[in-house]
Amino acid sequence: MYRNQRVAVVMPAYNAELTLRATYDEVLDQGIVDDIILVDDGSRDGTVALARSLPGVTVHVHDRNLGYGGNQKTCYRLALERGADIVIMVHPDYQYTPKLIPALASMIANGLHEFVIGSRILGGFALQGGMPWWKYVANRFLTVSQNVLMGAKLSEYHTGYRAYSRKLLERMKLEELSNDFIFDNQFIAQAIWHGCMIGEVSCPTKYFAEASSINFRRSTIYGIGCLRVAARFFLSRRLGFPAPRYLAAQSTRPLPRGQSDKGPKLSHG
Repeated sequence: MYRNQRVAVVMPAYNAELTLRATYDEVLDQGIVDDIILVDDGSRDGTVALARSLPGVTVHVHDRNLGYGGNQKTCYRLALERGADIVIMVHPDYQYTPKLIPALASMIANGLHEFVIGSRILGGFALQGGMPWWKYVANRFLTVSQNVLMGAKLSEYHTGYRAYSRKLLERMKLEELSNDFIFDNQFIAQAIWHGCMIGEVSCPTKYFAEASSINFRRSTIYGIGCLRVAARFFLSRRLGFPAPRYLAAQSTRPLPRGQSDKGPKLSHG
C-alpha cells in the first residue's frame, strides 16, 4: 500500500524468461506493491513456468497472441478487478528499472496526476543507456510532431513505463484502442483529448540483447501510425472533423471492485 492506496504492477510479457526474475526481484525491493500481475501473450520460452514459480505473482495466459495492446487490456482489467487504486506497467524485459515505482506511485497517490510516464529523454538517459541513434532521432522527430499536432508538451510518447490511477482507467474506453503497438499512443491521445494532465519522471533505460525491441520495419510502421494518431487528433480538435472512436469514447461507469465479469471487454480484433 502507498498512502492507503493499493498498488498493482502489471507486466505484459512475451518471451521474457531471461529477464523476468531480475525485474521481479527489483519490484519486490520497492516495498509498496500489493499485486504483481503477469499476462503472457503466447511466449515460446519458459516465461509462464517461471512466472508461476514466483511467490505472489498472478499469472494469466492468453490462448493466442493478441498483441502488445491486447496484452495491456487484460493487464488493466485484472488489476482493477483485484482492487488496484494505482496501476504501474513494468516491462519484464528489465529495460526500465522498477526502482522508480515509488516515485510514479507518489505522484498519483498525492493527487498530482492521474497518469505518469517514465521518460527516457528527460535527463539524457536514452543514448547513455544504449538506445540506437536511429531510434533516438525517430523518437525526437515523432515527439515534436505529436506535441505540435496535439497541443501537448511531453518529452516523449514512446516509453513503456507508465502509471495510472484507477479513476483514469475506469474512464478510458480501452476496447476502442488498438491491440498492436500503437495502443500506447492512442491511450495518450485519448487521455489528452479528455483533459488529463500527464506527469513525467526521468527514467534511466538499458538496451541489451535480452531486452525486447521491435525491428526497423515494425518501427517504421509504428512511426507512421503515431503520426496518423496525431493528425487525426488535430483534424478533429482544431478543424472539426469527426473524431475517431478511440478519441471520442469515454466510459462513465466505474468498475465494481472484485467483480471479474464487469471489466472492460477485450477486443480480439
